[in-house]
Amino acid sequence: MKIPNTRISIAASTALISLLAMSRAMAQDVPTRLEACAALADDRERLSCYDRIARGAPVPEQERAAAAASPQPEPEQLAANAPASASGSADASYLSRYWELDPADKRGPFHFRPHRENYLVATYNDSPNTRPYRPFRAAGAAGGLSNAELKFQLGFKLKMLENPGALPFDLWFGYTQISYWQAENREASSPFRETNYQPEVMAVLPLDVDLLGLKLRFLNAGFVHESNGQGSLLSRSWNRSYLQAGFERGNFSLLARVWKRVNESAAEDDNPDIVNYMGRGDLVGTWRSNGHEVSVLSRYNFSTDKGALQVGWAFPLAPRLKGYLQYFTGYGHSLIDYNAYQRVFGLGVLVTY
Repeated sequence: MKIPNTRISIAASTALISLLAMSRAMAQDVPTRLEACAALADDRERLSCYDRIARGAPVPEQERAAAAASPQPEPEQLAANAPASASGSADASYLSRYWELDPADKRGPFHFRPHRENYLVATYNDSPNTRPYRPFRAAGAAGGLSNAELKFQLGFKLKMLENPGALPFDLWFGYTQISYWQAENREASSPFRETNYQPEVMAVLPLDVDLLGLKLRFLNAGFVHESNGQGSLLSRSWNRSYLQAGFERGNFSLLARVWKRVNESAAEDDNPDIVNYMGRGDLVGTWRSNGHEVSVLSRYNFSTDKGALQVGWAFPLAPRLKGYLQYFTGYGHSLIDYNAYQRVFGLGVLVTY
């Protein structure tokens, strides 16, 4: 009895090994067969091909030949061709991701997001504005302003309410800080020459309207305070209510904003003529392609023929880090310089998200 049992065991083991080998071969062959099926142009043949895979039928010779002739995609190609979410696809709306306009981009309240650019640049100013600081320096004292300084901008925003009371808008809080550091001016103890603080609240209404070849994506009604935190003769501040529209077309976005200054009493107004130089609105156009970003900001007061132009170019360096070139010409490079004409060139890095 031992011999027959041994033979039965050997036969069973051989059959099991053969079955496992066939199963493994079929499992490895399925992806290749699926690709071959997908390559068939005729709908009936393609459906029949999928049916044979589901039944575990043998692979016809013509399918094997088609699969062998078809080049296998690299992992990078598979990742690039994989379906992306609405917020991550190549043609997704940048403004929607930035302001969470579309349902797929909504994240709910109390999530910190970037607000404006976050960058650090070394700048060269062709004509530093020394006038505001003269009363605080002794006659003939050393320690004037250096042409070179470090400028950095940090900003964030936070959605406080999403569709409050089922209304079709979101309420945001934003904060931006720009600092100007005379890092190499050791003669004056390397001071922070100026820091501008800009908190604001914004009600953002998502839209999707075709207008003059562009798509109107949102309207933003906001209130912003901006000051330099100084006292006495160095104090600069103003408050504005504004209305902003965001437009988009492909890789191009355009932000158009108009504002109205909130009037202050003559005794408390640090800069009563600031609108003459800073204007009553601004335009920001940005073009993005292959990791590059080119932006143009412009302000202009037609009544006084004064304004400003700032051009920026960000280019890839590393994930979430870009090189950044910036050029500014006009009035208002910083708040204390609102009435001083300057040309400033900067080079540094910009952090993305």
